[in-house]
Amino acid sequence: MTSRVVGPSVRSALRDVLEDVAGRATAYLASVPARRVAPSVEDVGRLRDLGGPFPSGPSEPSEVIRLLDDIGSPATVTSPSGRYFGFVNGGTLPAALAANWLAGAWDQNAALAVMSPVAAALEEIALGWLREIFDLPATSGAGFVTGATMANFSCLAAARTALLRRAGWDPEERGLFGAPELSVVVGGEVHVSLLKALALLGLGRSRVTRVPVDSQGRIRARELPVLDDRTIVCIQAGNVNTGAFDPAADICPVARSRGAWVHVDGAFGLWVAAAPRRRYLMDGFAEADSWATDCHKWLNVPYDSGLALVRDPEHLRQAMAVSAAYLPTTGTREPAYYTPEASRRARGVEIWAALRSLGRSGLAEMVERNCRLAARFADGLARAGVRVLNDVVVNQVLVSFGEPAVTRRVIAAIQKDGTCWCGGTEWQGHTAMRISVSSHEATDDDIDRSLEAVVRIARDAAAG
Repeated sequence: MTSRVVGPSVRSALRDVLEDVAGRATAYLASVPARRVAPSVEDVGRLRDLGGPFPSGPSEPSEVIRLLDDIGSPATVTSPSGRYFGFVNGGTLPAALAANWLAGAWDQNAALAVMSPVAAALEEIALGWLREIFDLPATSGAGFVTGATMANFSCLAAARTALLRRAGWDPEERGLFGAPELSVVVGGEVHVSLLKALALLGLGRSRVTRVPVDSQGRIRARELPVLDDRTIVCIQAGNVNTGAFDPAADICPVARSRGAWVHVDGAFGLWVAAAPRRRYLMDGFAEADSWATDCHKWLNVPYDSGLALVRDPEHLRQAMAVSAAYLPTTGTREPAYYTPEASRRARGVEIWAALRSLGRSGLAEMVERNCRLAARFADGLARAGVRVLNDVVVNQVLVSFGEPAVTRRVIAAIQKDGTCWCGGTEWQGHTAMRISVSSHEATDDDIDRSLEAVVRIARDAAAG
């Protein structure tokens, strides 16, 4: 039996391909300001050339990367652009992207501290900073997960565990068959990711009690049902269409007095806590029991990156922990005990890098700037006669171009034009277009260029 030795030639080839991909990635990012945001039909069509029969033998790494760049790069949606306004997707900060590359080279499994001391340490450091940013209790725990769906899932699993154990039932050991019944209360504009999490947990999408909301999508607190110690109340920090915040200061005290659990879906809105002029929107939210958010939205780290934050970390640990004789522990925080996954990438590395590079003032400036640019976009559209459907309090702008068919036609034309990218939605009986300003790259010029394109296309659609 022969052993394979990684010799100088192999290491040289590795260095060459990494240097090549660094150059290609740098060139791609340099081209972003001049690129169309949506790829052309022709470029998307060329993706078929990446397929064909499974290769019969190996290919040189450099050839694989050349093919991927030459065909794949033109077919990307240029989401790092300051003119991408879809799905509340952020860009990527330089330090976060570089940290992501380094973490890829490290190839760490972030499950246990013994597997990666650096990954465990950076999660713990970042968690301390995040608690400070969000003004959460210093003892709060967190799981570093893929995104808001898994963050909601993890938080609601902690809620399920806490409420059922209080009722004398251990859901991790006994399951849900025969368990005491829990009730879930949501707003009328609850996000689909939270409903998906409820379905995964066996709590059901349709068993929820929906509370009426106002014209901005905020829960009408006076219309909450009777709550008790087997109720989970789900509220929003940042409605995905309007950016509106539920009245947490009215909801949390009532829920706490009844023993109910309050969970906050704050996929992007939680980050306004970092911005002094917007922090008032977070009034009362720190009194909740759990909070879900994304870092690949307003923190602008690479995909994927979410956070499940829980006031009492023991509830999260009880819901998520695993034990086996071959899984040693160090007596410190073990990352896998707070997440659905065991083996996972060290996503805490780029969260730490983003926070370290921005600092308190940089994070505040980025959030405030995005909010100011969203207001600039909304004001420009309103002056052009476009109907703005929401109160623009953060980074979300919701507009209608008239009849549903006209609005859909305008959205399709904007996406085809390529100057910017905005998506469609349905909002309280309106077919609408959603504009989400979430990237650190966004500038006044990006807004003005996009505004010109949207107004031009809307006028052409109206004339046609």
